[in-house]
Formats: sequence, structure tokens, C-alpha cells
Amino acid sequence: MRLVVPVAVTVLVGLFSCGAHRGGAAEVIGLKDGHEVTGEVVAEKPNALYVDLGFDILRIPRDQVVRRGKPGAADPATLLAHEPETEASGFFTLGPLRPAPVKELVAKFGEAVVSIETPSGKGSGFIINDDGYAVTNHHVIHGETRISAVLYQNVASGLARRRIENVEIVALNPFVDLALLKLPAQKDLKLSHVVLGSLDDLNAGDGVFAVGNPLGLERSVSQGIVSTRNRNFEGQIYLQTDAAINPGNSGGPLFNLRGEVIGVTNMKATQGDNLGFAIPIYYVKDFLRNRDAFSFDKENPNTGYRYLDPPRRLRVGDPPRALEVSAQEKVSATGAPERSEVP
Repeated sequence: MRLVVPVAVTVLVGLFSCGAHRGGAAEVIGLKDGHEVTGEVVAEKPNALYVDLGFDILRIPRDQVVRRGKPGAADPATLLAHEPETEASGFFTLGPLRPAPVKELVAKFGEAVVSIETPSGKGSGFIINDDGYAVTNHHVIHGETRISAVLYQNVASGLARRRIENVEIVALNPFVDLALLKLPAQKDLKLSHVVLGSLDDLNAGDGVFAVGNPLGLERSVSQGIVSTRNRNFEGQIYLQTDAAINPGNSGGPLFNLRGEVIGVTNMKATQGDNLGFAIPIYYVKDFLRNRDAFSFDKENPNTGYRYLDPPRRLRVGDPPRALEVSAQEKVSATGAPERSEVP
């Protein structure tokens, strides 16, 4: 079925040229398969664009659109597909975004990458919405409740550090090594957040970059490619990359070259070079959508993924008889009953 779609789109492109421009508002819409459709966008829905070809209306799924622009644009690759969309739950934002140089993407999304600090160590994380929710690795905060976050803000002289204390643990999922935190509201600060991407168009060899705090070296950027998108460890799939990943990068984002987060860096091969791994973004999305199932409550031992064993059942038999008070029981001078034998 997938082989038929490009052919159908190509036929439409060849047929509508005589009628699609009559309104003067035609757009060139680039698709993931490399084809383009030119027509007037008559409706924009959350999941699709409806394009007037002059003789028919074509529905194009949003996830197939990579760019939009006016006919004759000098560099269509620099045009936005559409503005980032909020996920149905409203909890995080989805792409796609336009491709851009890494230095521009770091300047745009770098403020959303934070340092996560606990009494026992330091890792990385990234903010996913305006309310201050942030994702990191479970192993970064495992066994800790005193957590702080350090933000790095762009200023004229470079980066300014801002430390935020009393970060709250919202949810924990040790099975995929993810944790959800919440930074307390800051009246004088508007938080930046990242955009979550997709692996649908990701292939080995595609460029990626990581932002984090390797070995305590704050706000470091490393660039590389996707070595493979299907590395299996103990039944879980990881993205493998040759971008430099070191202790301290854990919990930080792995971006594609559109600035969308496609993974969460969490480990490296200790006996090799350029062998880093990241949790794929679809694990992250599932965790965020089902965060209530992994909610954390420090006052409750039955928290999220961990449930205490129920009390053992008594042996099968007759129900215990009520204790019978012996007729010889005497009351002492103090009013307390003396010890009596229980049958």
C-alpha cells in the first residue's frame, strides 16, 4: 500500500496545474516521500490539511507534511511545515519543525535543558511544558527526595545559572528508566520547553545532537549521527548514536536536526568509544500519557510501580473462639486483672 501513495500524489501534481492557482493563494506542500503538492489550503484540521487542487479536494495527513511555502520560494527546505501542536492531553508539544543549523537549535531550545542535582550526584533533564514539568532518568534521582534543578539562561554575556530548589517527584518508571519532575513556579521567570518528535522518518545516518552536563561540564553540546535505531538490550529497544555521551548526560535530550527530542540519553558502553544510547521517544510519550499509573507519593509505601505484599492468609480451619475468662480470675488491689490461663 505504501508504494501506491507516491504514484497517486505524483499523478495529482501533474493534473492540477491548470486550475489550482486561480485563487492566487496556492501553497507548495512538501511530503515525507519527497513529492510536492501545489494547491490552496482550504481547511486546516489537527490531523490533516485539505487542499483544493482546482477540480477536487485532497486530504493530506499532518504527519506526512514536512514543509509549506509559496510557489517559487528560493529555499523550500527552510519553510515551516506548521507550528508545533499541543498533544491531545495538553501535557506536551509535538513537531514537526523546520530543519535548522545546530547552533540555532541550541540557542532556541537550550534553555529547556536543565541540570538535575541531588545529594548523591548530578544528571540532566529537559522541560516539556510551560508548567515546569521535566523528564529525566529514574537512575538520576533513585532513592533521593531532595532534588534541585539548574537552569541556563541566555544573556548578553553568555549563560546565566539559576538554581531552583524543592523540585517535586511526580512519577517514576524504573522499567524504562524514566522519571517525571515538576519545578516549582517562578513568578519572575517564564520557562522554555522542548518539542517532542517522532521516529517515523528517522534512519541510521541521520544527524543528531545531545545537550547535557557530562562529567559536571555544564551545558555541553555534542553532535553525531544515529548509528542504529533498533539496538536491543534485555528486551528494550534503544537508539544508538556516536554523539559523545558520558556520565552526567543521563536524562538529557537527544535532538534531531529539526530541534525535536527523539530520545533520552541514559547510558554508554564503558569499554568503547562513541557508543551512546538513548531511550526512544515513543517510550517517553507512553510514560507521560500514563503518568498517573506511576505516580509518586513519598508518604505512601505503595507508590507507582512498587506495591507491598498483602498480609498472609491464616490457616484454613475453624474461626478462633472468643477468649474465655477463667472463673478463678481475681482482681488485684490496683484494679488490674491478674494473669489467667487461656484454654
